[in-house]
Amino acid sequence: MGQATYIEAIRAEIRVRHYSYQTEKSYLYWNRYFIRHCNIRHGDDITPALIEHFLCFLAVQCKVSASTQKQALCAIIFACRHVLKIETKELQFPYAKTPQRIPQVLSSDEAKLIISFLSNYHHLIGSILFGAGLRLKEALRLRIKDIDLSTKSIFVYQGKGQKDRVCMLPNGLVDELTLQMSHVKKIHDRDLVEGFGLASLPISLIKKYRSSAAKFHWQYIFPASRRCIHPSDEYTCRHHIHPTAFSRELRKATTKSNTNKRVTAHTFRHSFATSLLLKGHDIRTIQELLGHSDVKTTQIYTHVIGGHHTGVISPLDNL
Repeated sequence: MGQATYIEAIRAEIRVRHYSYQTEKSYLYWNRYFIRHCNIRHGDDITPALIEHFLCFLAVQCKVSASTQKQALCAIIFACRHVLKIETKELQFPYAKTPQRIPQVLSSDEAKLIISFLSNYHHLIGSILFGAGLRLKEALRLRIKDIDLSTKSIFVYQGKGQKDRVCMLPNGLVDELTLQMSHVKKIHDRDLVEGFGLASLPISLIKKYRSSAAKFHWQYIFPASRRCIHPSDEYTCRHHIHPTAFSRELRKATTKSNTNKRVTAHTFRHSFATSLLLKGHDIRTIQELLGHSDVKTTQIYTHVIGGHHTGVISPLDNL
């Protein structure tokens, strides 16, 4: 099996299992990197020893993080098991242990101050992240049909782990969302006049929904400024804005707010959870809103707020 055939076989196995497009890109990247580094001519030449050599190279020479090292290992093992049909039990390289860190959070005042320095639709994105606890990609993938203004709810389609869930829609965002939808309608109408207007759909769904893919309810709430070619189905569509566009604006807003904390888009999600916890909301409810499979993941926020919020008083304060 040649290199090109091997990579295409990995892509086929990924799509058969309906993995996300981001996972597909990541797995193909690491397998190409592995093949180039080890100078592998044929897929059949891959051995556990070569995998161990490559992972040692990443850890020692490249000094990658534990999560990156784990991602590379998962990508290569996936190809070995499902494409080459070889066992990896003899592999002596262990999964790197990722350190358990307590996330950085913002107070409600800090979060609102940073959001106030965001302009245009970036202000709406930041408000959704903090007000509904969505991940950045979940917010960017929202379509017109996912917003229910009557019940004040947001439907998140296939979030992390391909799990659907329903989140709250803050009352204060109704007017801003309505205005953004009207803006999207103008863009969509212009695309239709120019002979386009198809929505960017998940891989191969265009075959099933092509007759309705040009409907307004399929359009992204935060559309990109330009049309593009779909990466797999190769039709012209309008995707959502790239995550880096918001991240860039967020860095500027954080600088303007003089907030002395490291702030990313995910910081708003952490802040959403801790704010609810401080207000006394049940951790199971917070788990459902965040879309966590295990409540242990949600319990990390009990460490974030610290014991002093449960009534514990320092011995120094008793003096």
